[in-house]
Amino acid sequence: MSTDSVGRGTKTSKASKDPKRPTASTLKGAIQLGIGYAVGNLSSKPDRDVLMQDFSVVESAFLPSDGSNLTPAHHFPDFRLKTYAPLAFRYFRELFGIKPDDYLYSICKEPLIELSNPGASSSWFYLTSDDEFIIKTVQHKEAEFLQKLLPGYYMNLNQNPRTLLPKFYGLYCIQCGGITIRVVVMNNVLPRAMKMHYKYDLKGSSYKRRASRKESAKLSPTFKDLDFQEMHEGLYFDPDTYNALMKTLQRDCRVLESFKIMDYSLLLGIHVLDRKPLHRGSRCDSRRGQKVLYSTALESIQGNVKAPESVADDETLGGIPAKHKDENLLIFLGIIDILQSYRFVKKVEHSWKALVHDGDTVSVHRPSFYADRFLKFMSSVVFKRLHPLRGASSKKKRNSLCAPKSASQEFLSPQKEDKKEEKKAQSMDNLDGNFHNSSKRPDLLLRSTVSFESTKNDEEDLESSEDRRASSSTVALDDPLPCLRRSQSYSELDVYLS
Repeated sequence: MSTDSVGRGTKTSKASKDPKRPTASTLKGAIQLGIGYAVGNLSSKPDRDVLMQDFSVVESAFLPSDGSNLTPAHHFPDFRLKTYAPLAFRYFRELFGIKPDDYLYSICKEPLIELSNPGASSSWFYLTSDDEFIIKTVQHKEAEFLQKLLPGYYMNLNQNPRTLLPKFYGLYCIQCGGITIRVVVMNNVLPRAMKMHYKYDLKGSSYKRRASRKESAKLSPTFKDLDFQEMHEGLYFDPDTYNALMKTLQRDCRVLESFKIMDYSLLLGIHVLDRKPLHRGSRCDSRRGQKVLYSTALESIQGNVKAPESVADDETLGGIPAKHKDENLLIFLGIIDILQSYRFVKKVEHSWKALVHDGDTVSVHRPSFYADRFLKFMSSVVFKRLHPLRGASSKKKRNSLCAPKSASQEFLSPQKEDKKEEKKAQSMDNLDGNFHNSSKRPDLLLRSTVSFESTKNDEEDLESSEDRRASSSTVALDDPLPCLRRSQSYSELDVYLS
C-alpha cells in the first residue's frame, strides 16, 4: 500500500498535508499497539454481567511516543486510542472461547498481512499471521451503526452462537497525525492456508453483478452472481448438510431483517479436493489449532466443536463437503457487509436505480424483500440437495422385483402346458358341481368346505394348492391383467387378489 492511499476511507484534516503524515506501516503498528494496550488495560477490570449502558461506553486514551505512567513508550507518532464498548466485546470474545493472551498473541506478535479489497468500498483489510482474525476499516456511520447494533447482537449470540453472521471481537478508533481510522476485528471466513480455486461475492441480485475485467484478471479474483451461474450449475450437499445450511441462512436473514439491514453478501470460497493442494509452505507454522469456537464454516451450521489439538491436524480446516459434477469440494462461507442499514440515503439510491432498471434486480432494496430474494437465490441456484438414497433404493427395489419374476417364469415354463390341462379339468369338475368327489381340489374351493375335509383330503389339498399357486403365478406373469377378463367371476378375482 502506498502512502498516497493512506487517507482512503478515513477522515482527514488539514494536518494530513503535513510531511509527518503517518505511513501505512505506521498505522498498522499503531493499530496493533492500541489493541494490545486496550486488552491489557481491560484485564485489570473485574468480570461482571454486561449491562445496557456498557454498549454505549467509549474509552479514550492518549499514547505519546515517550510513554507515560499508564502507557508504554513506542516508536510511532503520538496517537489517541478510542475503545468502543470494551466490556461488551470482552463478553463476545469469551463467548467464542478467545483467551486474552491468544487474542494479543494473534494480533500483536507479527506484522499484519494486507489483503486486497474486491468490493466497491474503500475499506482496508488486514489478516493476522495465524489466519484467525480479520481487521477491517469502517466508516464513521458504520461504526456508529455497529455500536447501536450491539444490544441486539448480544441477544442473538446468546440464543445462537452458531451463525454465519460476522463475529465481532472489538471496535477501535485510532487518531494519528491528523488521520482518523476506525477498525473492527472479526473472524476470518476464508483461511489463507487453504487455496480457494473459486471465490464469490453473492447477493442474489443481477444488476451489475458481474466481476469487472480488472478483477477477473487478478490471480485470485472474486466473482459475482452472474459469474456463478455461468461457471457452476450449483453446489450439491447431502440432505442433512443442506438442511442445516439453509436453516442457518434463514435464521440469520431474519435477524438482519429485524435490524433493517440489507445489501449484505455471502462470501463463498470453493476448494477443489481433486486438484493439487496449496503447498504447505504457505501455511503458518505458528498455527497451533483453532482458537475461536464456531469460527469454521462447518461449526457455523452444525456446531461440531473439536478440541484445538485435533483441529491442528485437520486438513479440511472446517470446510463443508460438497460436490459439483464429478468434483469433490470443500466450501467456506460467511455473511459479510452487514453494516448497511436501509437509511434515507439507501432509499434514495434504490429509487434512483429503479427508474433506470428493474427495481427488483438491484442490490439495494428494502430489508424484507432483500432477505427473501437472497434466500431464494441461495436455496435454488447456489446450494442444492443430493438425493442418492432415494435413487439407490428405488433401483434396488426394481432389481429385486425383476429377479423373482424372471426366475419364476424360467422355472414354470416347462410345466405351462401340463398346468393348463389340469386347470381345464378342474374347471369342468366345477361346472358339474362335484366339489368333494374330485381327486384334486378345484381352484374355487370355498374356505368353509375346507374345514370339514378329512386328514387325507387336507394332505391332498396341500399338494394341490402348491400346484395351483404355481399355475396361478404362471397366468399372472403371462397375462398382467387377468382380472379384466369378463369371463372370470368375482370369486376368481378374490383368488387372484389373495
